[in-house]
Amino acid sequence: MFQYFRPPVGLQHMKKIILVGLFTACAFLSYSQKSDYKPVIIGFYNLENLFDTLDNPMINDEEFTPNGPRNYNGTIYFDKLGKLATVISQMGIEMNPDGPAILGVAEVENDTVLHDLVNQKLIEKRKYKIIHFDSKDARGVDVGLLYNPKYFTPEASDKLYVQLPGGAKDAYYTRDILWVKGKLDGETVHIYVNHWPSRVGGEKRSEPGRIAAAQVCKNHIDSIAKTEPNAKVVIMGDLNDDPINESITRVIGAKASAEEVIKGGFYNPWTELYKKGTGTLAYQDAWGLFDQIIISYPWLKKEQNGLFFYQQHIFFKEYLVENKGRYKGYPMRTWDGNTYRGGYSDHFPTYLVMLKKVPQVKKGF
Repeated sequence: MFQYFRPPVGLQHMKKIILVGLFTACAFLSYSQKSDYKPVIIGFYNLENLFDTLDNPMINDEEFTPNGPRNYNGTIYFDKLGKLATVISQMGIEMNPDGPAILGVAEVENDTVLHDLVNQKLIEKRKYKIIHFDSKDARGVDVGLLYNPKYFTPEASDKLYVQLPGGAKDAYYTRDILWVKGKLDGETVHIYVNHWPSRVGGEKRSEPGRIAAAQVCKNHIDSIAKTEPNAKVVIMGDLNDDPINESITRVIGAKASAEEVIKGGFYNPWTELYKKGTGTLAYQDAWGLFDQIIISYPWLKKEQNGLFFYQQHIFFKEYLVENKGRYKGYPMRTWDGNTYRGGYSDHFPTYLVMLKKVPQVKKGF
């Protein structure tokens, strides 16, 4: 875990997110008055060390047990689950009261914690289902997908192994990438949930690991394009890189401007926000925007029968921001060292709003 420091732009950062949220909500009202549209929310959230309390001898999870240095117990565990459910219950509800139809998650120990999460009272009525595979990550954390069966029906899924290049990281293993294919509101989509190698050991030294993860993701997408050249693809996750880094701009080939994206290409709706100083986490006196959702070309055409991209959002509420101590102004984290702070996550979640035109019903006489 990184040591975080308070950036001087904390207040400005919060104001930017609030203003963007107000602007986009007003824009939707104006847009929807012209036609009827159905909004669908696609989100991502790094849950910051969502472990159960049991000692798993196969991974290094001793610190997240009752006898470990954090004194981790059931009270803390269920308090954290409740806080995460609070966030998920509110993401995107100004656009759709059902919240995220699809939510990629990172830093989860196993499927047990995901089942416990979706059964929290605040979100249990949505009947979220989960897709998860165990990986060999050295820290014992994986990625997963929560989906609302009202909107999404999975058809296939797999984990994609990432081989770390020699010397890129001290650990031998990192998180697998989760690939899920399914029907989102009736049309086929491919979703990739990522948690690329961290920057521990230095950004440059660790960069080959993230480039390797990006290449695994891109190779799989390219294999799908051979039979589905117009596939709607979503690449989401904690990429541990900003939108301007090589793993995203060169390997994935994501463009900052939708107008520059060609068939087979990708659009990154977070680049301009990042350049303006907006982010999802803070490190060394600056905001980073690691939590991204990148989309393929077919999402960009607004005149279509299917879903199309409308807006990107960093989910922000004042209760998610640390109000005291050395992390003041940052996302309120779960832990301050080995002390339970009682926060939510050291990352803000992100989500996209997709719209689908609702056919007009002709009135008879």
